[in-house]
Amino acid sequence: MSRFSFLVFLGFWGVAALPALAQAPAAPAPAPTDTVRLTLPDAEQRFFQNNLAVLAQQYNVTVAQAQAIQARLIDNPTVTLEQNAINKNINRDHFDGRAPGEVVLQVQQLFSIAGRRRAANRVAQQTAVVEQYNLQDLLRTLRYQLRTTYYDLFFKQQTLKVYNTEIASLSRTVGLYQTQYEKGNVALKEVIRLRAFLFALQSERQALRNDAAAEQTDLHVLLRDPAGSQYVPQVNLARTRDLNLNGYTEQQLVDTAQVLRTDLNARRAALEQQNLNLRLQQKLATPDLAVGYTYDKAGSYINNYHAVTLGMAVPIFNRNQGNIQAAKAQVAGGKLQVDQQQLVVQSEVHQAYQLAARNDELFQSTDRDTAPFARLMTGIEQSYAKRVLSVVEYLDFYESYKNNLVQLNTLRANRVRAFEQLNFAVGKPVFRAE
Repeated sequence: MSRFSFLVFLGFWGVAALPALAQAPAAPAPAPTDTVRLTLPDAEQRFFQNNLAVLAQQYNVTVAQAQAIQARLIDNPTVTLEQNAINKNINRDHFDGRAPGEVVLQVQQLFSIAGRRRAANRVAQQTAVVEQYNLQDLLRTLRYQLRTTYYDLFFKQQTLKVYNTEIASLSRTVGLYQTQYEKGNVALKEVIRLRAFLFALQSERQALRNDAAAEQTDLHVLLRDPAGSQYVPQVNLARTRDLNLNGYTEQQLVDTAQVLRTDLNARRAALEQQNLNLRLQQKLATPDLAVGYTYDKAGSYINNYHAVTLGMAVPIFNRNQGNIQAAKAQVAGGKLQVDQQQLVVQSEVHQAYQLAARNDELFQSTDRDTAPFARLMTGIEQSYAKRVLSVVEYLDFYESYKNNLVQLNTLRANRVRAFEQLNFAVGKPVFRAE
């Protein structure tokens, strides 16, 4: 084959390969046998059922609920039996025919007065409410991590398709040029430049593979999946393109977050718990009342002595002053924490809203049609085959074409992540693409 015929053949071969490269981000790839196609609803369902952190937090809720049950239980009565063990045998003759020995029976019940038991029960119940909100906030955080990891992995896999297609195409080009160099048809510097560019692409692909592997690991942990299978997220790109802020103002989302954010509600519930604890500490200043019954067989001024006992600590020195003061300080601090968290929620929604608006504006203003670029690359391939362009110019256009596709996937990923961050800031999935 002559040098001119080889270069013309190379140009037409590159032209035929370009349409496949242009469609690489959206083209479905055949899944290997060890891959699992995963939709986002399926991932969320498996997450709710299997995530270890969620299951552990659920036990904290169960513990708090059990402690609420314990707080409303009445104290057990105390029963004391006293029986002399020696004198009844030594001095049997001094009991005048009666049954020998001394027996004393005492029964005592402790009663919490001033509503202390009810107050303690309310504090314990509110503790369970706080733990419930903590569980919901953990779910909110981990769900955000799951959804963003899912979408990040999807777009990384789409970008890997671009690299795979381009590396395969360029590898064939390098092989053909190597053959022609050995025949003396092309210069060594062109082959070296092509090989260097191919190596750069392979290095970039390897870095992207490492990032995708980290995303795979995160998904396996979130879903508690010890298997070594590779997840292939299934995302409808048309649904992601439909994401927008229309119909939602920033203030509306701030108001929604002030009501729904579980971390804020947890602070509010903790403040209510502290108020209830203050009431409990104030009631603890009133001592318990001990009511009892005593039976004495032969140790009193009469036989078979029966008596009722009443007992109460006299609140002279200890009136629970320290605990009451500490509870008041906790209430004051809790109010400040609620105010602080409200500001945090408002700021996070504002930042997330602005981020989503900027990413969406950039996405909407970006030309996402790669067909014109592909047609341009067709001319570039032909020009290079005819030696109109140098290898430097050819690779520059080739890299620009690759960067266009890679940056488009990056823009898509950043935009979807921005909307997920806004969902996270609001406290519920307002914007969904599945």
